[in-house]
Amino acid sequence: MTDTPISRRDFNVGATATVAAASLAGRAMAQASAPFDLVILNGRVMDPETGFDEVANVGVKDGRITAITADALEGTRQIDATGHVVAPGFIDTHFHWVRPMGHKLALRDGRTTVMDLEMGTLGTLVGDWYAMREGTTQINYGCSSSHEMARAFVLDGITTIDCPEALNHRGSEKTGWALTRPDIDQGNEILRVIDEGLAAGAIAMGSTLGYMRDGASAREVFELQKTAGNYGRPSAFHFRYTPGTDTTESNGIQEMLANAAALGAPAIACHFNNPGYNLVHELLTRMRGQGMNVWGELYPYAAGSTALNAVFLEPEVWVDQLGYRYEDTIQDVLTGEWYTAESRAEMVAKEPARLVLVYKMPPEAIVDWLKMPGVAIASDTVPILGDIPWDTPYEDLPNSHPRGAGSFAKALRLGRENGISLMQSVAQTSWNSARPFSEMGLKSMQERGRMQEGMIADITVFNPETVTDNATYEQGTLPSTGIPYVIVNGTVVVDDSEVLKDVNPGQPIRFEPQESKLEPLEVSTWTQTFYEVPQDFGGGVPGTQPQYDHRIINCCD
Repeated sequence: MTDTPISRRDFNVGATATVAAASLAGRAMAQASAPFDLVILNGRVMDPETGFDEVANVGVKDGRITAITADALEGTRQIDATGHVVAPGFIDTHFHWVRPMGHKLALRDGRTTVMDLEMGTLGTLVGDWYAMREGTTQINYGCSSSHEMARAFVLDGITTIDCPEALNHRGSEKTGWALTRPDIDQGNEILRVIDEGLAAGAIAMGSTLGYMRDGASAREVFELQKTAGNYGRPSAFHFRYTPGTDTTESNGIQEMLANAAALGAPAIACHFNNPGYNLVHELLTRMRGQGMNVWGELYPYAAGSTALNAVFLEPEVWVDQLGYRYEDTIQDVLTGEWYTAESRAEMVAKEPARLVLVYKMPPEAIVDWLKMPGVAIASDTVPILGDIPWDTPYEDLPNSHPRGAGSFAKALRLGRENGISLMQSVAQTSWNSARPFSEMGLKSMQERGRMQEGMIADITVFNPETVTDNATYEQGTLPSTGIPYVIVNGTVVVDDSEVLKDVNPGQPIRFEPQESKLEPLEVSTWTQTFYEVPQDFGGGVPGTQPQYDHRIINCCD
């Protein structure tokens, strides 16, 4: 289905010293005569922002979409997209494996941008995290400033840069990051670390609060959201009671939403595909109707995945409070074996952060999630640990949750099979993530998530009749199919369903660095603001107001 005047690898990688001079001259003439670097012909172009849905030709020049038209177009590289949808590149805001093999699987699933906004990166290392990926990444990338890693740094003295390194603290014997209630000085230091990441350009504040439900107070959570809100940026939460019941799940999300409303700050409900999702969707919809920038994301799977030592998998929570049986719900990712209370305790002692599948929702709920307008698809891709060579065959990778390889193709497949409009599905894969960031002024998202002239050419071409996920719980790293072309910043990275090696057009998704906006929590400042009679009215020093003996001062004599 391609008409390729030059080879796909030469087009993307460029000429090398071994290319003959005649080939170079021929290519230079072709580029000079063609008005576009790339044209995509005869595809069904869909733009979820405007509702545009027509068969058209798309012209790309200098990394941007410069023409969408019924007129004939010519380009240095041509792709015939007959029978295919030409959609905005898929955007994944919940991606924990920002590493080359993780990117390779994401690209096969149609994703052009991946961001870890739930767990994120240690605030003091946000600049380094972005610098490490500059010019060497196949896909657009971004991160939040991490609450969990700031707590590990301050309370345990452990440095963890991002999720693939989380065994630094989650696999250690130190539990301050999860269980310690910080004093005010420690709390302010946690805020300082998070603020440093936001000042460095992190997209959001990310919190895995559900893993720290006993250590992080309601006051701490409020101050986190205030710190992010100072920059006009969102807080992205794994909620305090996730996983839980339809009441506790909703209450956990209401904590975030109440803070967001009080602060006028954006917020993201991470993976709310849990009990209570219907109420959460209504809350988010109603709040957006009142002008608040709050939204939610989910992955289209009935099971989640986490570390075996997660606090919510302890017997007193998982069994006693939630009523689950390990034998039915907790499965080892690598071996496929189901845990018992005894075998779980044994494995936690040996390998506390071992990955497991957690079955918590009925499969029929997935279609309900995909029907909800305004909701974004996000994969919650978990990392496969270790330095995995890029050329490793997909079937030889260690097993992982299939959401890492198949979330977006599965959403499209289930939409097709259940009569969900294709525009709804396309919006969930792209526009629903780009829109809220556009509203808060993130330029890189104001230019993505749309098929419009002038936008950055992040484009996913898929066959709506055949696109499908192939990853399963038993073999979770099989790539999606029916997505033959993925273009990142105007460069073809997936060509005829092959991810091209050493083609690295990925760009950072971040805010510009700026001065700190930190507001430490100070008791005296708080009382001056929120008490009718300031605390220091007795002499200018907090705590020195007059003391009275209630035994000799009578109210009504």
